Amino acid sequence: MSTASHRPDVSPGGDLPYRLVATDLDGTLLTSAETVSERTRAALAATVAAGALHIIVTGRSATWARPVFDAIGYTGIAVCGQGAQVYHAGEHRLLTSLTLDRKLAALALGKIEAEVGPLAVAANQDGLDGAVLAGPGYRLQIGSDLPIVRVDAAELLSTPISKLYIQHPDFDDDALAQIAQQVAGDLVGVTMAGAGVVELLPVGLSKATGLAVAANRLGVKSRQTIAFGDMPNDVPMFAWAAHGVAMANAHEQLLAVADEVTVSNDEDGVALVLERLFPAAG
Repeated sequence: MSTASHRPDVSPGGDLPYRLVATDLDGTLLTSAETVSERTRAALAATVAAGALHIIVTGRSATWARPVFDAIGYTGIAVCGQGAQVYHAGEHRLLTSLTLDRKLAALALGKIEAEVGPLAVAANQDGLDGAVLAGPGYRLQIGSDLPIVRVDAAELLSTPISKLYIQHPDFDDDALAQIAQQVAGDLVGVTMAGAGVVELLPVGLSKATGLAVAANRLGVKSRQTIAFGDMPNDVPMFAWAAHGVAMANAHEQLLAVADEVTVSNDEDGVALVLERLFPAAG
């Protein structure tokens, strides 16, 4: 697949085309087998050696992302939990952490269920050791290493949480996210992060807000940033960055706002672009 339009003549990073490379994890940096290919590892290593910075920006909580970071040797700052957590992977330390107001979350769930009927709900606990509390009927559809604890519905909001996941047997992800936004968007943020993963977040929270915090710590501006992603939760990150690259396997909402489309995550789409922008990465 050929790439869409791009801007190779723009050099917001001075001698570098970009100073910060922000990559989503699932469906973008990771293959379908949840690994990073040797080609992509080499391209990222060469990009960093050239002087750019790489940051991972993921909807996964730090707890869920840590096994992946360890497996690929990632020790830098990461944005986790859809922007709720800025996490130092090398030090296994949270630099920032935001929580979802549980009273607002309960009100939002009530509004959505009044519209569509009973939901299957899970809650992501706050903190470095936060598990996912899964209520009756909730089935995680992505990721293999997320710690899940089965609980009664009444226990979902019993501890501080970073976000909620919702599912419905009769509505697909796009339709459920749209309804949730319409009826509860004044109480919570709503995004779709993957198959079966519609999330309720603190209002205003996004990958873009978390990336802005992390980039400030790194001394990098949005105009010096290129971002890669595949899902609607990457839309705010694309709006924040100077250049957004969607994978060929991306959701139509992200494809619609991307500056460029590369090949899929299983075809080394991230590496293909980095090899063009940073020739030493080839």
